[in-house]
This record gives sequence, structure tokens and C-alpha cells, in this order.
Amino acid sequence: MTLFLTFTVLGLVLGSVYAIAASGLVLTYNTSGIFNFAHGAQAMIGAFLYYQLQVVWGVPTLLSVLVLLLVVGPLMGFLLHRFIMGGLRDTAEVTKIVVTVAILLGFVSLSHWVWDPQEARMSKMFFGADSYVTVGGVVIRYHEIICLVAAAAIAVGLRLLFTRSRMGVLMRATVDDPDLLRLNGHDPERIAGLAWALGSTLAVLAGILITPVAGGALEANALTLLVIDAFAAALFGRLRSIPRTFVGAVVLGLASTYLVAYAPSEWTWITNLRDALPMIILFIVLLVLPQDRLRGAAVRTRERYEVPTVRRAAVWAGVMVLLTVAYRQLIDDSSVGTLLLGLSFAIVALSLTLLTGYAGELNLAPIAFGAIATIVAFHSGIDGEGLDARMSVVGLALGVLAAALTGAVVALPALRLRGLYLALATLAFGGIVSSMVLRETQTRSWFGHEMALFPNGNLIVSPLAVGPLDLGDQDTFLYTVAAVFAVLGVGVVALRNSGYGRRLAAMKDSPAAAAMLGQRLVRLKLSVFMISTGIAGLGGIFMSMALTSVTSEHFVYTLSLSLVMLTVVGGIGYVSGALFGGLLAGGGFALIVGTFNELSIDHPVHAETFGILSHLFLVATALIGIGVGDNPSGNFHQIFHGQRRLARAPEARYAAVAVTAVLYALAYAEVIGTWTFTIVVLVLWMALPALATALRPHRMLTPEALAARRSAPPELVGIDEPYPPVLAEHLDRELGLPARHRALPVTVAVPAPTGPTRPAATPEEDTRHVPA
Repeated sequence: MTLFLTFTVLGLVLGSVYAIAASGLVLTYNTSGIFNFAHGAQAMIGAFLYYQLQVVWGVPTLLSVLVLLLVVGPLMGFLLHRFIMGGLRDTAEVTKIVVTVAILLGFVSLSHWVWDPQEARMSKMFFGADSYVTVGGVVIRYHEIICLVAAAAIAVGLRLLFTRSRMGVLMRATVDDPDLLRLNGHDPERIAGLAWALGSTLAVLAGILITPVAGGALEANALTLLVIDAFAAALFGRLRSIPRTFVGAVVLGLASTYLVAYAPSEWTWITNLRDALPMIILFIVLLVLPQDRLRGAAVRTRERYEVPTVRRAAVWAGVMVLLTVAYRQLIDDSSVGTLLLGLSFAIVALSLTLLTGYAGELNLAPIAFGAIATIVAFHSGIDGEGLDARMSVVGLALGVLAAALTGAVVALPALRLRGLYLALATLAFGGIVSSMVLRETQTRSWFGHEMALFPNGNLIVSPLAVGPLDLGDQDTFLYTVAAVFAVLGVGVVALRNSGYGRRLAAMKDSPAAAAMLGQRLVRLKLSVFMISTGIAGLGGIFMSMALTSVTSEHFVYTLSLSLVMLTVVGGIGYVSGALFGGLLAGGGFALIVGTFNELSIDHPVHAETFGILSHLFLVATALIGIGVGDNPSGNFHQIFHGQRRLARAPEARYAAVAVTAVLYALAYAEVIGTWTFTIVVLVLWMALPALATALRPHRMLTPEALAARRSAPPELVGIDEPYPPVLAEHLDRELGLPARHRALPVTVAVPAPTGPTRPAATPEEDTRHVPA
């Protein structure tokens, strides 16, 4: 009985902390319509700041907590809403998700910069672990009592806030009908900012409380993921009900502790199951949620994507392969692996273009499907031993098929979900793969065969060999992966331009209308999910081949989130956006950070400066997703718009091509470095539309734009220059004056009234202009 009570208390304490974190999620979602994926990262920052104040600087515990809860937490939430979240209205769900994911990654990178991950940090309980009371033979520490009391107080307070206070009604109205709220004299942004401040404070409180309860040292990724586990509790309440959210949190906490207490000792995988339990519960909760109605009318968003023709896509695919071959001549062998890894990630990102950009469905764990494909290909397709080992085409095909079938298994029960719920379902699947599948290092019986899914936590993935094609040669591997990406890119564009692609677009715009027209949405969603996850599986296998040896760290959830974020930043509706996201996520970060590290070694005097630049780059890159709120269509949408304008001035393109050729020759002759060539060429082509407009405005600008350039600013019309006839007529019409005629006016002299008190009028005063 004592064992049961002990683990019950532990489960209630853990559930109370989950409840505090989940209630902050519910609060911000109900007031802004944004599900804050960075909630766990905010809790992590709060935990590290508490450690810094209380342990490092010696600030008293009570004062440290008050500073964090009364200053840091509210300020962080208010600033997030003021400068970021408030600008996300009228954007698609994927844009809102990506912005919060960018904040999450930025906070994690910032914590790695400020607090060295290699240094162990322990956060102590309030009043110490020796301060406790004993109830029925169960030891309950003061810290645990504080967790329970705080959770109960927050539950009651939020319940009263939403149901009994005017402010709670106003908070709900900010997302339901902000225009009506504004008409009633309230400021929706101020109310939403207040709610974000309160939600951020709850996240910080959860971060302070959870580390001593869960045990272990402070670690950014683990702490962030620990609070993300509270997503299941928030979804248990359907992101609306505070009481049900707290019930879900308690169930989650009790299930975790009972599993450890009463699981049979022969279950060696119980630790993995416990770590994956919150994600399993999240997935189950999502499946049993009542289905939302189909959306009948298209939601107006600011995303705009333009689909190229198949011919144009084929031409640019050929150009991309040729550029890859040409660029290979400039880089050394060590950089080829980085480029190869980036192209492999680009194939994974291409699955997002099809699924999210064209079909409007979300997948936050594409790398997890790559992990499934890699495991199957490793166990079924490796022939030979040592350096002579090669992967067969059968193993490659089985890996891709396994990823597609896994996508079907995940999608089939989740087909009734859309938008945020589907994104959370795929995130839960990614968490299950990371916590269970990739940790299966022990030999077990699988389908009648004794094997370990991830033997020794490491897989040696040999290159592919198909007849005379042997990817053991690095250059051959690079050109093959570039060609595969090009072919798949053209295939994705061809699919979008087909009848199947138009059905996908109809389903994305209006599922209800598509269903009324006879489309089978279940079959359509299932098929696009399978195609997408199959592509992700192929990219995952190529990624593993490029790395040669992979561990579970190569498939972590943050990598999937980074890839999704960067693909959306590039333009998730474009194949080039997938290329951009893959190159940066797969190779760009490592290459640039490695360059800074090499510079710090070569120049030890400036090592600290290069270290700061390296960390700044990681934080800034993680935060570029925030800019998606202002440019939801992605960077390539703007780039394509600017490049199309160059068709009016082809000589600018010819000049840029000539300059690029000269720079390439200089780089090939090693007169300039490869980095110099790359940066200068990128800047040249990005700035080319602006340069052409400055040098040849009469060719680049329309007549209306040229006229607007020459004319005075609107506020100076009538002062620096006369009113133009069109504007004058518009002003007369608005003021109710007689209409003007193009004929010259007739001047008629009208005698001025005379009187003893008024002097005689001058001829100028007597003259009146009367229209003919």
C-alpha cells in the first residue's frame, strides 16, 4: 500500500506541473488562435534563469521566483505577442506553427550559447530535499506540496477567469470576433498581450518546478521536450476546457509513475515506453477527439504560390544538375560530403512541398519516416562486409515502401484530423519513433527473426550499388542525388499540374466543396500521405548513406522541426523552397559553424570573437522563421517576382551571367576562394532586380511607375506642383463643385457690392470665373 501511495503522490505532483504548463497553452490558444510550440522552450529559459539567479548569483530563492514570475515571464510573453504573434492574423496554420517553432529553436540555441551544455547543472527543490512531511508512511517534500497547491490555485483561478470575469469573456472574444470587440471600445491586441504575458508566466513557473521533480541535470533539449509532453494534457481538454486539461495532466502523471512501479521486470523496454508515453497518449487523444466539420469556404490567407509549367521545371532541373557539377569543381573532397548531405535533406523537404504546399496537410516529423526507411533498408538490403558492403536496390525499394506504408498507418486513423491536430499527430509519431524505435538496441524477436532494430545504437549504412552505378564514389553519389532531386522535383510539378494535383488544390482550398463534387477525400489524403512519406524515406536513406554511420541523434525531433521551418521560409509551395531548406538544414549550418571554428583555431587571438559570431549565426538562423509572418509565401516567391521583371531588361541578365562566368574562372584558378565566389554570386543575383531598376528604370518600370517616380509625393501636390486635371476633377466631385470642362473658362466681370463700410474693389476682386 505504501508503494501505491508513494507513486500516486509522485504522479499527482508530476501531473500538477504538467497541468500548469498545459493551462498556459490553453490560455494563449484561446486568446490568439495560435498553438505555442515554443511553450516548452519558454519553460526551459525560466528554469535556466532560476538556476542563474539562485545558484550562480546567490539571489534568495523567494526573490528569484518573484523576479521570474512578476518580471521575466510577463515581459517575455508580452514582447512575443507585441512583435511576433500579433502579426500572424490571416496566415495559414503552417505559418503560425513555423513561427512558434522558430522561437523554440532560437531559445534552444540561445541557451546553448549562454549555458554550456557540457557543464552539469542541478536545480534543487524549494527548502531542500530534506524538508518534508510524512503522511500515511509516504514522504511528501515541501516542494511537491507547493506544486500541488500551485496547480490547484491556478486551476480555480483560470476557471473563474474564463467563466466569471469580464476579462475572461474579452480574452475569448479576441480570437472569436476581434472586430466586434474593437467596435465595443476594447483593444484586442492589448487583451491578447495580457493573455500571452500570463501564459508565459505559467510556462516559466512550470520550468522552475519540473526539473527537481523529474530529476536529472538541466539540459535544454530534454527540458523543452519534458514540457512539450504537456501537449497531451492540453489536447485532452480540446484546448478549451481548463478542468479537463487538469484531469488529462493528472492522468498523464499517474500513468507515467504507475508504469514504472508495476511493470514486470522482464519488460526491458519499459523505460523507452515511459519516455514515449506522453506522445502515445497525445496520439490516442487526437484520434478520439470529435471530428470538426469540413471547412466549406476557402479561408483567405496571405500565402500565394505560383506553379510553373512542366517544361520550365524540366529546364531548371537540368540547370540545377549542371550547376552541381560545376560547383563540385570548386570545392574540396571534405565539402562534397556536406553538399551531398544537403541535397539528401532537400529530397526529404520535397515531400513537404507535395504534402503541405500542394495538399495543405501538415507533417512535423519527416525525418522520422526517413529513420523508418533507413532501418528497413539496413536490415534487408546490405550485401557484403566491411568496405566492400553495398546496399542493393531491393533494400532501397523496401525502405521506401516501408516509409510509405508507415505513412499510411499513421495517416489512416488521423485522416479525420486537419490543420493543427494533424500536425500534432505527426509530431507525436516522431516522438514515439525517437523514444522507442531508435532506442531499441537490444536483440529481440521481430517477425520470427532475432535482431536489434538499432544495434548498439549505431547503423553502418553502405552506399548503393546498381549494376555499373556504384555510389561508393563520392562524385558519382553527389551527381546521382542531384539528378534524383531534379527528377522528383519535375515529377512533383507534373503531379500538381495534373488532374490529381488540381484535386489536391481543391481539397486544400475547400474540403466541403471538394466532397460535394464527388471527390473521395479519404483516398486522396491517404495517397498523398503515402507518396510524401515515401519521398521522405528515400531522402532519409540517402542521408544515412552520406553519413555512413548514423545514431538516434541524427533523427531527433528538432531536426525535423528545423527542416520544416526552413522549407516554409524558402517557400513550401516551391520545389526551390525545398532545395533551400534542405541545403541549409543538412549542410549549411554545419559548414558555416565549422568555418568559424577553423578560423578560431587559425587565429587564436580572435577565437572569442569567432565563437560569438558562430553562436549569433545559429540563433539568427533559428529565428529567421519569425519573418514568415511578414512574408508567408516564402523568400523564393519574392525572388521569382523580381527575376521575372528582368525579362524587360535582358541585358541585365546577360551581364550577370558574364560576371558569374568571370568569377567562376577566378575561383577555378584559385585566385579567389570558393566562399568569396559563392557569397558574391548570391549577392549579385539577389540584388540584380534592384540594380537593373536603378540603372535602366525606363526598361524595368511600367509607365505608371515612372510617372509616379517623377511626380511629387502626394502630400506636396498642390504645393510643389499644380494639381493634375484628374485629381482636380476628383476633388471637385468629392466637394460637390460643378464639373470642369476642358474648354478655356470665360471670364465675366461681376460688379462687387458697394457700401459705405467697404472700400471699392480692385479689378482682380471683381473678376469671377464662371464655366462656359
